[in-house]
Amino acid sequence: MKYKIITDLIGLIEEFESEHLNDLRYSNDAEGFKKWIADGYKGHQSRKDEPKWEGKENGRSAESVIATLLVHLNRYAKNYSKSAINGSEFSSQDDFSYLINLKSAGEISKMDLIKKNAHDKPAGMQIINRLIARGWISQTGSEQDKRRKLLKITAEGLGLLERQMDKIRKATQIVSAELTYNEKMDLIRLLTKLHDFHEPIFNKNAGAANLLNDVLNDKKQ
Repeated sequence: MKYKIITDLIGLIEEFESEHLNDLRYSNDAEGFKKWIADGYKGHQSRKDEPKWEGKENGRSAESVIATLLVHLNRYAKNYSKSAINGSEFSSQDDFSYLINLKSAGEISKMDLIKKNAHDKPAGMQIINRLIARGWISQTGSEQDKRRKLLKITAEGLGLLERQMDKIRKATQIVSAELTYNEKMDLIRLLTKLHDFHEPIFNKNAGAANLLNDVLNDKKQ
């Protein structure tokens, strides 16, 4: 009996090591193994409620579906955003996204604002320079470091944003579709978990050539 338990345990460890090579959720130690076991048990309990998706019968993975749905949802959201700024002075959804972040942040550095919008530096600087040129944001030197420029939304930018906010709110409401309050809270928790995983990787500005291998290797350690 005891030997069978040991044999079964070794088999589970081998399965864990094999599966977790491509699964970033689990650390390569006892804690990761225990979490894998617990998640497997919970997954088994809820297997009957597992959703269906296109290609599932042919081996399409859950990860593939998640990645595709996120891409599609981003495109849908952009479509609504285009409608929200149609006929306004905004040239892109990035214009009002940057202004909204500045409105809530007060004063913020250029790089912090760029990071909040998940842009790389060249793209972010182009947007910021455009907003400055249009008089919608202003920049001043920091009292602690005169070389560091702080950005702030201007009265003109604030007025423009406020005039468009009704349409922007409508766009965000449509994106949330018909989710209930509890579903929205669950979705926020899940998306925040994904965001917290990906943000530090994105901020490292790693080259595309080695990005995938670097991420996989970091999570194995």
